[in-house]
Amino acid sequence: MPLTNQVILITGAGGGLGSTAALALAKQGATIVLLDKSIPKLEAVYDTIKAANAPEPVMYPFDLAGANEDEYQELADKIEEKYGSLQGLLHSAVEFTSYTPLASQGTKDWGHTLNVNLNAPFLLCRVLLPILQKNEHAAIVFTSDSSVRVAPAYSGAYGVSKIALEGLAKILAEEMESSNKIRVNVFIPGPVDSPLRKRAYPAEDKNRLPAMESLAAAYLYLFGPQSIGVNGQMIDARTFHL
Repeated sequence: MPLTNQVILITGAGGGLGSTAALALAKQGATIVLLDKSIPKLEAVYDTIKAANAPEPVMYPFDLAGANEDEYQELADKIEEKYGSLQGLLHSAVEFTSYTPLASQGTKDWGHTLNVNLNAPFLLCRVLLPILQKNEHAAIVFTSDSSVRVAPAYSGAYGVSKIALEGLAKILAEEMESSNKIRVNVFIPGPVDSPLRKRAYPAEDKNRLPAMESLAAAYLYLFGPQSIGVNGQMIDARTFHL
C-alpha cells in the first residue's frame, strides 16, 4: 500500500470531508491521527476505519478554537513521542454558520470563525513543521472553497478566512520550496454532497452533486508519492485527473 508507515493528522476528522479523507487514506495503509472536538464523531470515524481492516487510527479530541498555544505544542510533542515524525497534515476543519451581511456579522462569530479556519491552521503548521521536516518528503494540504476568489457578498468571516488561508498556504509553500521536503498545496473540493454544503445551500437538489467519496482519489494523490515535487498548487477536484 502506498501510504504504509505514513502518519497523517486530519483536523475536522469527524466532519464530512475529514472523515472521507481519513477512510480513504487509511485504506491505503496510513495511520490517521483523528482530530476533532466531537468525541462521538471521532468514535464513528474510528469504528469505520477499523471495520475496513485499515491501520488502527488514534483519536485526539481537540478544540481548535479553544486551545491555547501550550495545548497545540502538547499535541505536537505527543505525536513526536508516539511516532517520531509526521508525514502528512490535512486541514479539513471548517467553521461556517450562514451567509451573513458584514454589517450584521457578530463579533463573537467573526472571531470564532477566524480562529478555526485561519488561526488554527497557522498554529498547527508552526508546531508540527519540526516533526514534518524529519522526513525526506511530507505533505501539508489546506482545504479551500471554489467561490472565495470572487469574494462573494454575504460570505462574511468564512469568505475572509478562506481568502486569507490561501494566502497563508502560498507563503508557506514559498518558504518550504528550497528544502524540497515539505510540499504545501491547497485542495478545492468543489460542490459535493457534504454536511457543509447542506447548511450553505439547503434548497439545493443534493442528488445532482457528487458524493464525498468521489474525492478519495484526489486525497490519495495529495498525500501519496505521485505528488512529490508538486508545491504551491491549487488542486481542484472538479478538474482533477491523474
